[in-house]
Amino acid sequence: MFKFLLSLFSLAVLPSVAFAEIDPETAYILNSLSFLMHGFIVMLMAAGFCMLEAGLVRAKNTAAQCTKNIGLYAVSGLMFWLVGYNLLYMDVVTWIGSFAMWSPSEVNIEDGYSSGSDWFFQMVFVAAAASIVSGAVAERAKLISFLVFSAVLTGFIYPTQGSWSWGSGYLSQIGFLDFAGSTIVHSVGGWAALMGVLIIGPRFGKYSADGKVNPMPGSNLPLATLGTFILWFGWFGFNGGSQLAMGSAEDVNAIANIYINTNIAAAAGVIVALILTYLMYGKVELTMTLNGALAGLVAITAEPLAPSVPMAAFIGGVGGLIVVLTVPLLDKLKIDDVVGAIPVHLFAGIWGTIAVVFSNADATLSAQLTGIVLVGAFVSITSAIVWYVLSLTIGVRASQEDEMNGLDISECGLEGYPEFSRG
Repeated sequence: MFKFLLSLFSLAVLPSVAFAEIDPETAYILNSLSFLMHGFIVMLMAAGFCMLEAGLVRAKNTAAQCTKNIGLYAVSGLMFWLVGYNLLYMDVVTWIGSFAMWSPSEVNIEDGYSSGSDWFFQMVFVAAAASIVSGAVAERAKLISFLVFSAVLTGFIYPTQGSWSWGSGYLSQIGFLDFAGSTIVHSVGGWAALMGVLIIGPRFGKYSADGKVNPMPGSNLPLATLGTFILWFGWFGFNGGSQLAMGSAEDVNAIANIYINTNIAAAAGVIVALILTYLMYGKVELTMTLNGALAGLVAITAEPLAPSVPMAAFIGGVGGLIVVLTVPLLDKLKIDDVVGAIPVHLFAGIWGTIAVVFSNADATLSAQLTGIVLVGAFVSITSAIVWYVLSLTIGVRASQEDEMNGLDISECGLEGYPEFSRG
């Protein structure tokens, strides 16, 4: 203990020895602490997604949406334990890892970190991918069908494509880079959401026969704003923890720079979305502004360490631009994404993955595009198959009557706002 405290004191107080070699046991403790600390910060993103979605759906669907979010987090954790982690990381042979249940290993200082701390950090990432789908298919997808899809996504689809890069598979071998998951996490959720939206179809009444888009505003914009702030906070764990080490002064300095770039990218996404909506509509549109922040965060996630601060602002700002331009585009195509998850996580995720080439000298455009296309094709095809099979078996869409009355009653038997009239 004395040796550990002395090492911490040296890092914090004595600049002359700040870059001295760290004792392996101390590095093991600090690296494990980083995984755990950043992991529980990322876990809070589950609450952020839940509050964002609960605020952007209509009052009559609030309880159902909250149920989906806590359910998917539980399903994700169990599936990642049963098969997902080993499929992603263990014995990966080019395209796939091991189909086995994960179990923690004994302490081995040479590993550099606790195996359990790594599992926990990676588990909260897969839950984020499932949360993306939840918001896009809100207000008409059945609860049980959605949870079954989440189990397949988090247990098999996500880990398989992740093994190609983070598991040292094919994409890693060709030089594809995705620091914290603009493609591996966010675009995966976006592709799965897009397939779900296409197969389930739009909400009843969303689009008129003459092509008119009928607004269906959310029930609680303060709650959606709170959810966005929680997600913004959680992203520091998402990107900062992806340094995968905190056992040296260099690692701590890198984490600090990642926090800065993450924050700047989000801020730039907000400002761009705010200004653009004002110029386009004559008023600042709050939901677009909230999604501008999230798009900036998604965009910087592929490479939050290498960019300069101005470059981070540029990457995040383009993310905000993408949201403002593509949300109305989806409506023109009659693609009903309730919370804007597809523009934020898919489109901004693609942009962020490409933008890696602007700041990381090791990145090549060909490798980045290859990763985007392969992951997109795999996730789209497998997700579409799962959604379609569910539609033929247990069904994926609520009845028109249930949808009009609200999923709170049909799915949960209670209302999120029982004291107010439903609308």
